[in-house]
Amino acid sequence: MPETAAAGLRIDIERLSARLAALSEIGGIAGTEGCARLALTDEDRAGRDLVVAWMRDLGMDVVVDGIGNVVATLAGRADGPPVMCGSHIDTVGSGGRYDGNLGVLAGLEVIETVRAAGLTPERPLAVGVFTNEEGARFQPDMLGSLVYVGGMALEEALDIEDSDGAVVGAELDRIGYAGAAPLPGFVPHAFVELHIEQGPVLEAGGTTIGVVESVQGISWQELTISGQSNHAGTTPIAMRRDPGLVAARIMAFARDLADRFGQPQVATVGSVEFLPNLVNVVPSLAAITVDLRNTDEAILQKAEAEFATFVAEAAEAEGCTVETRSLARFEPVRFDADVIGLVEATAASLGLSSRRMPSGAGHDAQMFARVCPTAMIFTPSQNGLSHNPAEYTSPSDLEAGANVLLQVMMSLSSEESR
Repeated sequence: MPETAAAGLRIDIERLSARLAALSEIGGIAGTEGCARLALTDEDRAGRDLVVAWMRDLGMDVVVDGIGNVVATLAGRADGPPVMCGSHIDTVGSGGRYDGNLGVLAGLEVIETVRAAGLTPERPLAVGVFTNEEGARFQPDMLGSLVYVGGMALEEALDIEDSDGAVVGAELDRIGYAGAAPLPGFVPHAFVELHIEQGPVLEAGGTTIGVVESVQGISWQELTISGQSNHAGTTPIAMRRDPGLVAARIMAFARDLADRFGQPQVATVGSVEFLPNLVNVVPSLAAITVDLRNTDEAILQKAEAEFATFVAEAAEAEGCTVETRSLARFEPVRFDADVIGLVEATAASLGLSSRRMPSGAGHDAQMFARVCPTAMIFTPSQNGLSHNPAEYTSPSDLEAGANVLLQVMMSLSSEESR
């Protein structure tokens, strides 16, 4: 690991924890430490306003682009592409205070630590807040970072609607975050994202730092199964066209598929809706979502193919029809070997245990891996919980992860151009 003037610097965990707590109060869920800030809602706007105020207090240059991404930069001794970190502050409907927020606020803590020490980094340092990472309101997930790196045209992204018909572009205008900074955005010298693991592996192994080598490929689909609504008491089973039964068989098959393929294949049916959704009526329609993931693209494609075949057969057997809509599709991502090695060496230099591992969740970093050297740092999640108000990472683990981020960013800032 390159020696830097910042080698002895350490972040202030009390300051980082205070910011995490303050942000979690916006959209806070009563009786818990969790929060709900769906993308481009009033709560998201309030969270953005708070973070932007902190950025400006730190003397950073803040810009907002056309998809609402916020990027704040601290000048370095030399001009040129900055070393960037960041994540998101939007949450799922019942989220915790660390998912995404840690990566943004630890970035601000890095900036404040460097400034308080009177240091000027060689390269600029930047912190990004990316729009709609969760995909809980608008699909696909990682929308802001996808547009930032040129993976989707801004015009296409602005036309995306949520389930209630709200449109991304109109919502950005409404909350005041339709910016003017150009897209695709500038390409960083490197990108590093600190994130909670959102799984049980680090805690189970007693390991402090996850050195993330890759991100699983993701396939999200929405299936709309149409049949015939009828009376639950008078319609013989043999004469039914029941989309609810087809949905149930698909749900069971998804789990069977994951069991047959084995780790790391996962399959999840996360949303199920019936119409008319009455106790004594055979439904006319069933709408479900399916999430398939694997670290191997070829195996993920095989899982998708088997799943599609089963869906068609199950629907035909019940006399139903199926419409399939892709919500998101991202191939597995491998991170940069040099930045991975730097994260691992930095953890060792700080006396922290580490292990190399994949990420089962999607992250903004996987989008940046398309355009610049990228890696991720994981900290443990107690009981493996995330997307849950009970999500928790201890202050000591938060501190360890943020110190690794600090040293990695300063090392990357000091290195020569690649």
